Amino acid sequence: MHVDIWAIAAYAFGLLMLYAIARILIAPVRLILKLIYNGIIGGILLVILNILGAFFGIHIAINPLTALIAGFLGVPGIVLLLFIKYFF
Repeated sequence: MHVDIWAIAAYAFGLLMLYAIARILIAPVRLILKLIYNGIIGGILLVILNILGAFFGIHIAINPLTALIAGFLGVPGIVLLLFIKYFF
């Protein structure tokens, strides 16, 4: 039985390339999942803030811009929206 070293090297190179391509393709998926997660948390926090804030007179309108800010920034986005609304 004869084992060709070049065939083993080709298989190893193929596996290495498959790994590299998979890493390149998975990175955007992770980013999209993180943005979706932040968007859900931001939206939930906006709703909770509006429900609990009704007792204290705090209200942030839920529109595409505020949802986008809360989605991209998460909790700091909510704080930013409150800061902008009450100090500007």
